[in-house]
Amino acid sequence: MNLNLILLAAGIILLLLLFIGVIITTTRRSDTEAGKSKKKKTRKNRDRDAIIREANKRLSQNPKDVQALLDLSDIYFADQDWEKAYRTYSLLVTMCSSHSEIDEFLVTLRQALAAFQLKMYEDAYKGLMIAKTFNSEVFEIGYNLGFLEYKRKNYERAIANLQSALRLQPNHLQAQKYLGMAYSRTKKNKEAVGILKQVIEQRPDDKEAIFFQAQAYYELGQNEMAIQLFSHLRPDPTFGPQAALMAGSLHLKTKDYNLAIMDFEIGLRHEKIRQDVDLELKYRLSQAHMKLQDLPSALNLLKQIYTVDPGYKDVDTQLKKNAELSKNQNLQTYLIAPDADFVALCRRIVQGYFRNAHTKITDIQVRKGEYADILAEVETAAWADIVLFRFVRTTGQVGEFVLRDLYARIKDVKSGRGLCICAGNFSETATAFVEARFIDLIAKEQLMNLLKKM
Repeated sequence: MNLNLILLAAGIILLLLLFIGVIITTTRRSDTEAGKSKKKKTRKNRDRDAIIREANKRLSQNPKDVQALLDLSDIYFADQDWEKAYRTYSLLVTMCSSHSEIDEFLVTLRQALAAFQLKMYEDAYKGLMIAKTFNSEVFEIGYNLGFLEYKRKNYERAIANLQSALRLQPNHLQAQKYLGMAYSRTKKNKEAVGILKQVIEQRPDDKEAIFFQAQAYYELGQNEMAIQLFSHLRPDPTFGPQAALMAGSLHLKTKDYNLAIMDFEIGLRHEKIRQDVDLELKYRLSQAHMKLQDLPSALNLLKQIYTVDPGYKDVDTQLKKNAELSKNQNLQTYLIAPDADFVALCRRIVQGYFRNAHTKITDIQVRKGEYADILAEVETAAWADIVLFRFVRTTGQVGEFVLRDLYARIKDVKSGRGLCICAGNFSETATAFVEARFIDLIAKEQLMNLLKKM
């Protein structure tokens, strides 16, 4: 028993010694390799420094020493010292015609790439275009030209160059992104959605790609996807205001007025907003408040817009109209209330329009946001007839087209008389159209009298 324990202990000790030996050997090998790497790096730095010293020495004797300039330019380019690289390659470019040993394509390309890094985009563009005449099948040429054409708003050219670049490097995300955005700019929205989706899958935080994908979905009529993406971008300091404007506009279109108000208000909370976006956010927010009959909020926003830009859209007209609306509840109902309240008001006008008459409403048809047609049988002591009332929801001018449509409807329902009522006025052609027809025109002043009587 004791012998077995002794043998077991000896075995354990032997294993420990072997393990320690392996660790020591590995550590020595690592130290040796690190030392070699360090020596190699030091040697490389010495070689680099020696090349620079030698090149500068030669240039002090001959400022146009081709080999010295080539040696320095290569080092500057490798070190990403773009200013020095640009200056050196620019000098070499001017010497190409008299020195056949210079690779004109290489120095032209590298001069352009250095200019690009320095954001000297005009020089970069010229250089890349020249380099392309030597060899168009180079990724850096296709990608950088595609980027520059995009910045110049030459989107079709950008697409051609980026497609060329992606044939050489199919998985380059930045090239895919600019290609997708160029597709969006040129209304090739299906292509934009497809390629931007690939970018976003690998870069889920790329807000610019998400914004352009949302716009492409919007253009394709895929509003749910567009709203989802625009809503996601609302807090972003760069794309947030525009995204909130788009999300709110889509909710406004679907009559989700409370959601639209929330979108527009989120957009307006941003500190940095372009003036055109700020004005449009306030304008559309005022429209949403109008739809909910919150006139004080709508008026306040319109006044803010008017202070900045009195000529913005129809703000001046809206202010005058809303000031009047705020004083007249019936006019509010006529112009901006929900259809049910508007129709109820119109019914009351019809019932009381003819004095001492028995009026029976037989049909009501509503064209949302535009007008309501109410057909009534009217009987008085002197006459009896079928009368068609059309109530137009506008403070603007009613033209001949509306009257022609009304006249056709009068004939369809076999009405003997028609009335067209609006909160605005009628054009000269509209007035001329009804002269020989049994249609009476009731403009704003007469409508206001009717509303006062009520």
